[in-house]
Order: sequence, then structure tokens, then C-alpha cells
Amino acid sequence: MTTADSVIAEGVAAAHSKLIRLSRDLYEHPETAWEEVRSSRIVAEHLSDNGFDVTDAYCGLDTAFAARTGSGELHFALCAEYDALPGLGHACGHNLISAITVGAALALAPVVDDLGLTLTVIGTPAEEGGGGKIELLERDGFDGQHAVAMVHPGPVDVLRAQPYAVSHSHIDYRGKAAHAAAYPDRGINAADAFTIAQVAIGLLRQQLPSSVRVHGMVTRGGEAPNAIAEHTEGRWYVRAETLAELAEVEPRIMRCFEAGAVASGAELTVTAESKPYAEFRTDEDLLACYQRRATAAGRRFASGPDTLMARASTDMGNVSAVLPAIHPYIGIDSLPAVNHQAEFAAATVTPAAETAIAHGALALAGTVVDAASQRAIRDRLQERQ
Repeated sequence: MTTADSVIAEGVAAAHSKLIRLSRDLYEHPETAWEEVRSSRIVAEHLSDNGFDVTDAYCGLDTAFAARTGSGELHFALCAEYDALPGLGHACGHNLISAITVGAALALAPVVDDLGLTLTVIGTPAEEGGGGKIELLERDGFDGQHAVAMVHPGPVDVLRAQPYAVSHSHIDYRGKAAHAAAYPDRGINAADAFTIAQVAIGLLRQQLPSSVRVHGMVTRGGEAPNAIAEHTEGRWYVRAETLAELAEVEPRIMRCFEAGAVASGAELTVTAESKPYAEFRTDEDLLACYQRRATAAGRRFASGPDTLMARASTDMGNVSAVLPAIHPYIGIDSLPAVNHQAEFAAATVTPAAETAIAHGALALAGTVVDAASQRAIRDRLQERQ
């Protein structure tokens, strides 16, 4: 074991109880996309209290931050996510992501100068549909970095991220209200528009590639059962293997919503909730480093249907198109509960999840140590800029 390895192991062990408290605090106070005021603050404070130089409201985003230590020539970023799901709390486990990232950063801090590193933790809001990392990319928030990494919880350990590209759309139909019994002919039914659109999407699925996913929900269905629905709204996602495939199939889905407007007479407005999320491009050298480190920590990578969380979409895909990146998954023994279920949120505060915090932080920190120490990887990363 190298000196750096000993330091990071001791650092993770020393911080473990603090990291558990951080995860539980986020779990008990969930905040949704762009509303993570408290969450971003407490994550940043764990770093500033340990000597990191923190920039709040990073790139003009109120709930983003950047925390930096070291002054070496190799710049490495670790991402922290902390937004929760509406109505489900931390059912995707972003409380664990923050704890793992902070743990890795605290463990690395004493050795960054020896490794010739500048280490930045970037607090990235609104991963659950808001595209916070895309906003940061467009505002130069990842400029100067040579590589980026994070670890995401799932039911089981999965090494390779293979997320779908995805678009997020807000659907709005405007009709005309009227008494549903006395004057139905004087109304324009915006609820019928959604019914027609969903039937059209259901029929279209037979002709869609097997890699495409279309799903959504009506968030506003009308005002009263005895009034023709004047205003309805919904949120819809279209996923595909790549951004290129998404660009081909999304117009076909949009025509289904247009059909609802044409048939019902309602007016349709479609608004993108964020820029599309991209597929993920894995850096093989960094992934091999993580695999070795995670295996050494006692993790075992699964196979089969329980690994499908690796196919979930993430705005980290857009970052991976610009920088060498990895996004492995660490299991918390939650089965049969899986991500985006209330039972999974509960599983993020179990002993298995606490173990995952320690293992994930150690593997992530070790990956950075290896990238900085192995000349071939280091040189390749630094040559990019």
C-alpha cells in the first residue's frame, strides 16, 4: 500500500460517521430540482470546514457550488448531486452521492500536493430533469478540468454507465370551459387532447425502435367534473440510445401531441424543461482504476436484470462528451426495492448504505490517486488541454 493509499484509507475511516450524518441530514430534508438551498449549503460547509475554498452560487446558479483544494497541474473534478424527487424524497439516492463525493474529497485533501493535483468538488443541482450539469457546462463551470467522476447508488454494483439520451417536455393544452351537461357543445376539451395523444403514442410504440422509451404523466387534468376541461398540463420524457436517435424519433412523438390538439381543437404548447441529456462516454482507463479499487474494497459487480439502473439517464452524459468521465453504480442491498421507489429512499439510510458510503468514497478517492500516479493516464488526461 502506498503512502497515499494509507492516507485516503485513514481519511475515509475518520470521516465515516460524519458522512453518515450528512447522508441522513439530506434524506430527512429533501429538496427538489433548483430548490436545494439547504442541501447545497450543508454539503459545501462540510468541505469549507475542512479547508476547501468554496465558491457559492457557482456560475450564477443559486444552488451550485465549487469547492477547491490543491494547486497541481492535473485538475480532477468530483460531482456531488443532492436534489430529491417530487413526492419520493431521496428515492434515487442523491444523499449518498453527496456523502461519497465529500468522503472522497476529504480523504484526498492531505495528499493533493504530493500527487500534483488540483481537486474540485462541483455541487451540481437539478439532475432529476433540470439539467444542472448542462447549465454548468454552458457557463464554463467545467473549464480547466482534465477529468470528472462520481458514484451513483443502485440496488447492486454496476461498473459501466449506459444511460439513455433523454428529452424532457412540458405539454400544455388550452381549450374552452363550458357546463359539461348543459352546454358541452360550447366547450373545447383540453383533457380529450391528452387522451388522443396518449392513444396515438400507444399505437406508435409498435413502430418505435426497441431502444426508445416514452413515458409521462398528466399533472393537471381539468378543474371540475361538471366543467369541460379548459386547461391541462403534463410532463413527458422521450429516451433513446443516443442523441442522434432521439433527434430522429422525438418529432414522431410530438406529432402525437399535435394530433390531440387537431382532433380536440385545443391549442398546444410544448416547452423543453432542459436541454436533452446525452448518452454516456466512459473513459476506459479511469473505469479500470475504479474497478480495481472497488474490488479491493470488497465490492462485487452484478449482472442480469437487477443492473438496469445503469441505463437510467443522467446529465453527466453531457459532461462525458466534453471530459473523460466515469459514473459507476454502488449497490445498497435494496432489492426488491429499486431506484425511484419510496422503499429505495428508505434503503439509503440502512447499514448497507452506510457501508456503501465508505466503500464508494475509498474507491473514488483511489481512482483519483491512480489517475494522478500512473504516468500514462496522467499524461493523456493533461494532453487534452
